[in-house]
Order: sequence, then C-alpha cells, then structure tokens
Amino acid sequence: MSKTFITLPAHYKLLVKGNEMLFSSLERKELRRLLRTCYASSALSPEAIEADIHKKIAIVNALLHEVGLGKAAVLSVLFQDFITANLLSIDRVEKTFSSNISSITHGLMRVRELYERNTSLETENFRKLLLTFAQDIRVILIIIATQLQRMRMLDSEPEAQRLQVARESTFLYAPLAHRMGLYKIKTELEDLSLKHTNRDIYKGIAEKINETKRSRDAYIFEFISPLKEKLAELGVEFSIKGRTKSIHSIYNKIKKQNTTFENIYDLFAIRIIFDVPLEKEKALCWQAYSIVADMYQPNPKRLRDWLSIPKSNGYESLHTTVLGPQNKWVEVQIRTVRMDEVAEKGLAAHWKYKGIKSENGMDEWLKNIREILENPELNAVDFMDEFKLNLYDKEVFVFTPNGDLHKLPKGATALDFAFSIHSALGSKCVGAKVNGKNMPIKYELANGDQIEVLTSPIQKPNASWLQLVTTSRAKNKIRQALKEIEYKDAEMGRETLLRRFKNWKIDFDDGKISRLAKKKGYKTVSDFYQEIAREKLDALAVRDAYVDLDKKELNSDNVELRSAESFSADKQPKFENTKEDVLIIGEDLKHVDFKLSKCCNPIFGDDVFGFVAVNGGIKIHRADCPNAPQLIERFNYRIVKAVWSGKAIGSQYPITLRIVGNDDIGIVTNITSLISKEKNITLRSISIDTNAGLFQGNLTLMVSENKDLELIIKKIKLIKGVKNVSRSLII
Repeated sequence: MSKTFITLPAHYKLLVKGNEMLFSSLERKELRRLLRTCYASSALSPEAIEADIHKKIAIVNALLHEVGLGKAAVLSVLFQDFITANLLSIDRVEKTFSSNISSITHGLMRVRELYERNTSLETENFRKLLLTFAQDIRVILIIIATQLQRMRMLDSEPEAQRLQVARESTFLYAPLAHRMGLYKIKTELEDLSLKHTNRDIYKGIAEKINETKRSRDAYIFEFISPLKEKLAELGVEFSIKGRTKSIHSIYNKIKKQNTTFENIYDLFAIRIIFDVPLEKEKALCWQAYSIVADMYQPNPKRLRDWLSIPKSNGYESLHTTVLGPQNKWVEVQIRTVRMDEVAEKGLAAHWKYKGIKSENGMDEWLKNIREILENPELNAVDFMDEFKLNLYDKEVFVFTPNGDLHKLPKGATALDFAFSIHSALGSKCVGAKVNGKNMPIKYELANGDQIEVLTSPIQKPNASWLQLVTTSRAKNKIRQALKEIEYKDAEMGRETLLRRFKNWKIDFDDGKISRLAKKKGYKTVSDFYQEIAREKLDALAVRDAYVDLDKKELNSDNVELRSAESFSADKQPKFENTKEDVLIIGEDLKHVDFKLSKCCNPIFGDDVFGFVAVNGGIKIHRADCPNAPQLIERFNYRIVKAVWSGKAIGSQYPITLRIVGNDDIGIVTNITSLISKEKNITLRSISIDTNAGLFQGNLTLMVSENKDLELIIKKIKLIKGVKNVSRSLII
C-alpha cells in the first residue's frame, strides 16, 4: 500500500503542472487525497496504478490542451472508474469541486458497458453507443480524446486488437473529430490508423516527405518572403508559415488521382494568421487575399469562402489556390488567431468565445443524429450508411422567398428542402420554384438558390422518392409515410374482404387467408391485403381461390385489366343503365369519400363517372378509362354519373403527355421553355429517348383543369419538329 502513496504524488504533479488555474489550492489538496484513497481501496497493483495514472494524465492533457474542455471533463475522467466501482459517489465529487459531472459520468458508464461486451461498432449496439454520445457533447469529446491516447500507445497492444482499434478510428472517431471541428486530432487519428492498417505505405510516404523536406522548405521560403513584406504594410501582427499535408491526406490523393507521390503537387499549404479584434477580422482577411492574388495568379475555381458562411462545425477561414514560383500550385489559408483556435479545438473553442458564435449548427446536427437513432426501421448496415452520411456531409446554403437561410448537405434536392421545412410539406411536394423557375423535386440545390416549395393536395410519397433525397431526415420521413400508407391500405384491404365474405356468408379465417396469400406468391399477408385495397387483386377471384384452397389445384380466376397501351378510343363504354342520381364533384361535397382513380388520372373538366367501392367510398374514373368497359359490364349497379362543379381553384392534378418529334437541336429546350411560361402549369418531370432521328418523351405536368391541358397541347403541337402530342393514361 505504501508504494501507492509514494508514486501518486509524482504523477499528481504531472497532472496539475501547467493547469494551476483549473483547481483552487484547497481543491488540489482534496483531489490528491481522493485519488490516494480511491487507489488504496482498489484492487490494483502498484504497476497497474502507475499505468492507469499515466493513461489518465494523457487523456486529461489532450482534453485540456488539444480539445479545450475544463474541470467537469477532467474530474469525470479521473474518478469515473472509482464511481463505477462504488468507491466514490458522484454527489461527493460534485459538492467537493462545485462541478456538475453526472451527465458525463453516466454517459461514460454506458459507453464502457458496451465496450465490455466486446461490441463491434458495426452491430446494432452501435446505435446505443451513439445515443450515449448524443446526450452530452462532452462525452463525445472525451471518447475522442481517449481514442487518441489509445492510438498513440497502440504499439503496445496485440496486432489483432491494433487492427480493430485502427479501423474504428478511421470509420468513426476521425469523422466524429472532424464534425466536432477537431481538425488536428482528426488528422492524427487518420495518420495513426494508416500506420497500423497499412504500415508499408505509411512508412514509404513518411520517408519521401522527409527526403523532400529541404527542397520543400526552400520553396516555402521563396514563396512567403515577398508576401511578408507586403503583409507587414497592413500594420497588424501576423504569422505566416508552411504546413505539410498529412500522410493520410497524401495517400488519399495518390489513390484518387491514381498517381505517384512525386506527381502530387499540393503537398503543403501556406497559412497566414492575423491577431486582430473580432470586428476587423473579415475585412483584414479579404485585404490579405487581395495582396496574395496580386502577387500570385489565383485559381478562381479553388476559392473557398468560409468567412461569410462558416462550416457547421464552426470552421472559419479563407482558402485560395495560387500559381507560385516554378509554376507550382500552392494552397493559401487566411484566418485570424481566434479562427485558428476554433479550427484546432472546434466546438470547445466556441465556449471560450461565448457570445461570438452560436452553437446552433451543432444542435441541429445532434437533432439530426437523434432522428436517425430513433428510427427503428433501419437495420445495422443501413444505419451505418445513414450515420456516415451525416458525418461526412458538406453544406449548401439556400434561401426561402422570405430570405430565411437554410443549410443542407451538398447534393440535397428540392425534396430534401421541403422535408427540412416540415414533413407535411415534403409529403405534398410536387416541385419547386428555384430563382423564379419551375424545377422538379429531384433538382439538386446550389449555393444561393431561392426555393419556393410547390405542393398538391393529392400528392403522396412513393418508394422512388428514396432515390431522390440525400438527407437522413427526408429518408426517415419518407419511410415512415410509406409504412403508414401500406398499413392503411392493408387495413382497408382486410376490411373490404371481411365485408365481402360476410355478404357471401363465408366464414373468414385468418389462417386460411395467410395460406392463400403465400400460395399466390405474396411475402406477407399485409402485401396481399394492400393489393386488394388498390384493386389490383379482384375480390371475386380471392373468394373462389379461398373456397377451393383445400383442393389439390387452385383455379385462379383473376380479372385481367387492360393496360392503357391496349386501349382503343373507339371502344368507349356507353352508360345505359346507371343510377338516376348524379354525383357533383367539388370542394363543397360532404359525407362522401371519393378519390381520383390512379388508372386513368382524371382532372377537373374531364368526362367522368363514379364507381362505388366495397368500402363505401367512390372512385372517380375518366369516361375513356381503359378499365371502364369491364367495370360497367360486370358492376353496372355500382356506377354513378358524376360531373364537376364550380371552378378549378387551388388544386393541381398530375397528367403525362406523350410527345413524338424530330430529334432537332433545341426542340426539348423549346418545349420546356414554353411550359415554364405558363402560369397555371408546372413541369414535374421529363424523360426523353432518341432513336433514328426521332425523339419520344414523357412530360409529367401539374395542371388545374382540362382546358389548360388542351391549350398547352395545342401550343406544343405548334413547335417546329413536334409530330404528335397525346395524353397518356399512365403517370
């Protein structure tokens, strides 16, 4: 026991050295006493105590000097083990040091529990680990610092374990550090990971960097010498230096460009750092940019302005790439001392400069992460993909018509934007006005776009939307909406079949229905019910198959509905034997549940009729619907005459036009330009195929009534090169 008391003070001095301001004199004495007491009460050997203190000192130093956390984080690291072992209470630590550590300590305990199960971070337990992270940001930062300390000491661990820890650093901890703004730690984690996963490549690049150091230093001196003279004329304190890029970054460039080390031109960057008050920062950085651009030719495509709109992790800087001596491209980073500290210490640096920068970006990110965590539909692989997507995203900034700024990941679409505003808006989205021009939902947002979401009351999400969005929020909301639609359809299908069986005086057996669904090739009975609700599976055929289920052969008697392609206009049905009542379709219609049929997509003004569904609702069909003849022939008693009432105000309907014409230059542009000028018509999507000098295209439009549709068809027919325009029955 005496050895414990001999070794502890020496390590304690290392702990408090340089951090005298962190604890008062009384707190330092109490800290020493608590550590001695806890270690004396533990079952650790003197050697184990020695190693444990060394480890904790390394983590604490990283938290204090490389991350920028304070007393609560330090106390959590030092005492967490003892609190977990019930050798010390959280209340005692909080009262002794006047610091709230409970949320951090509980988070670290949950993380430890997962690690003790030898949990692979690519399993479902990974979700629990991240949920722990998201409760208190400091838990994330402590875990990153702990991983950094472990990576620095990784040579002492077995090789198999080294590989696993190194891989985890690459796919989780380095991206997390980057998202927290800890660029320096992120870079070190990536380099150390490469060192242990691909030692030969790491060693080869490191050696070449050392071999070229002399010539590189000479070039940097040649580049910055004239710059220093010009920058000095600004009359403010500054520093300027060259920084070699990380080994991992160089390795990625070699892989991406499929080249050699010698052909990588941007091995280093020049960093200019000014020490000026906050109010002068932006102006001075742009002045410095002007000096650099006057001295060396800039590449306008490589200008990165993170002064006006900082990155979501708080990063601020002005980057440009210029053509230096010997015609070599050089990256120049211009920033201030404050910006440099934020770039090095990320989120924690914002706390130091409290009131200067908000933390809304990080709050938004954590909210987004929680939405992923709370989605039970994602399996482990999908979950990892979604999470990585949010770690690596780059931002694009767009505006609402009112001028409100919204930030989304690069590659986000108009549909992503709609869902970012509100899930109900996203579910009804049919397109967007981008800078005054109509664009489809798949339009990819660009910086500075002004976006107005266009909606339709009859719009619903479908599975293809998942391919049109990039944000996890939009994907989650679409999946939820699809699940709800499927659930409602399945419930309606079951209720429909139950009523029909009751009318036919047939006993309804869920077990037999499940057998029937399986025999017909459906994965689940829910899919079977959905087909009935969507009228893709005829109830009479289901009845016959159900009755004959126990026979050796099942004689399926499904009704075959004709497709739009096989429909001929001269075979339209005549309504000879319909009900006397006429259904008036309009916004004032109450107590009647009617829907527009998807098989023919009627719009306001079309000649239509109603078909009474078994669930009591009414489906509205066009008179020239391809399914009309069979509906009238078999179910004449369920046909209702229908007419539109009032005027088409406020609603838009999707229709598809089939266009055939000569494959001339500009013809498609002429068509889309014509449509964009129409006030009451919106272009939703367009697809074009060309063959042998002809093009065939499908245009999906949103129109208010058939008069507008007839007018646009006439206008399109007048375009030179257009041979035929017809309305398709299928969208």
